[in-house]
Amino acid sequence: MERTTQQRIAILNSLQNSGRPLSVNEILASAKNSVGGLGIATVYRNLKALLSESKVKRVELPGQSPRWEMVPEDHHHHFLCRTCDKLFEIHACPEDITRLLPDGYILEAHDILLHGQCDACVGKKLQIPAKNKSCKK
Repeated sequence: MERTTQQRIAILNSLQNSGRPLSVNEILASAKNSVGGLGIATVYRNLKALLSESKVKRVELPGQSPRWEMVPEDHHHHFLCRTCDKLFEIHACPEDITRLLPDGYILEAHDILLHGQCDACVGKKLQIPAKNKSCKK
């Protein structure tokens, strides 16, 4: 078991307070608010240790660097905003997902990743003032 350091506490607090999975750079930026001299190598080292202690979970995304979250208490899925690239948790699951399986197949696990725009990005898009269109006569 690793000793508890200010760096580890800052990393754990960043993940606990985020409410969503974070990239290593997001963890670094957040944890630096508590521990100013924190470096990326320290974040990676602590995440590796926390993973081996089953305190955090790596969330794999196709074609992207993994995100990190506290080990969840419940089964959940994720939503990836294509505008800001933030990953959010979705605490819902399709009912009777096994009906999608071909006859004779047995479902052992599933992960669902939804893509779109988060409410903050949709709101930014709606707040952009329309450009004046001048009529040519």
